[in-house]
Amino acid sequence: MDHEVDRFIRYLATERGLSENYQLSVQQSLEHFRAWAEGQGVVRVVEVDLPLLTRFLAGRKGEGVSPGTLRLNLIALRVFFRFLHRRGFLAEDPADGLDAPRPERRLPHTLSESQVAGLIEAIDPGEPLGLRDRAMIELFYGSGLRLTELVKAPLHGMDLETRAIRVTGKGGKTRVVPFGVPAREALEAYLARERPRLAPPQARDEIFLSNRGRPLTAARVWQMLRERALRAGLDPELIHPHLLRHSFATHLLAHGADLRVIQEMLGHADIATTQIYTHVDSTRLKQVHRQFHPRGT
Repeated sequence: MDHEVDRFIRYLATERGLSENYQLSVQQSLEHFRAWAEGQGVVRVVEVDLPLLTRFLAGRKGEGVSPGTLRLNLIALRVFFRFLHRRGFLAEDPADGLDAPRPERRLPHTLSESQVAGLIEAIDPGEPLGLRDRAMIELFYGSGLRLTELVKAPLHGMDLETRAIRVTGKGGKTRVVPFGVPAREALEAYLARERPRLAPPQARDEIFLSNRGRPLTAARVWQMLRERALRAGLDPELIHPHLLRHSFATHLLAHGADLRVIQEMLGHADIATTQIYTHVDSTRLKQVHRQFHPRGT
């Protein structure tokens, strides 16, 4: 089987012009299969059939490889045997009937309500940019905005009296999102005491500015959140801007909010996107049941 694998990799490089990384990924998958097949007594490609390929992939799954790796293995086998069949080296394609594994749908990780509170309370308003960072996280968690919506959120689109902000989301769609009293108080403090020191003479319309008076970048917000998480005793590697959006939606649902309302606030075009939070909440409910019900364990 070595000869056929080498022939196929040369085809990917010379005729298809695919990247070295892709060639290496395919070659590793095929070499893994070749070694396994030899252990099964199969050394020639003409001896490979669909049951053999299925057993190989089932074994890989049993080894605990990730769904992504399993999918790469399957794709490599498909393109390899399709090539051999089309070039006349095989009368039939044994990989033709292979079913692709369904991609794993990971539930979004969320912070608990106490962890969010700890993240915010760990910020000292008296330190440089403390008021800004506190206001930013309060608004993030209090409204469920996307990262790009937050960094571009305009002053003229915010109404502190009614506690609502108008943002432009995906597809250029505009929506109005409410936020709570803690976010309003944090924003008022930032706008009154810190933002005037950051804004250049030609004041910008973005709410949140860098220490040089420029609009914040998404990368800087990521960095800020991780720094704040570290100070709050949270694992900075697990903290990211979208985590606050996930937590916003999950906590709303846990307190009885209607899914359609959450969809509107998140700006999801399809309710199916929002429904993932019902699974997150179901997981939480099962944990509570196991912990507190007399026959929960």
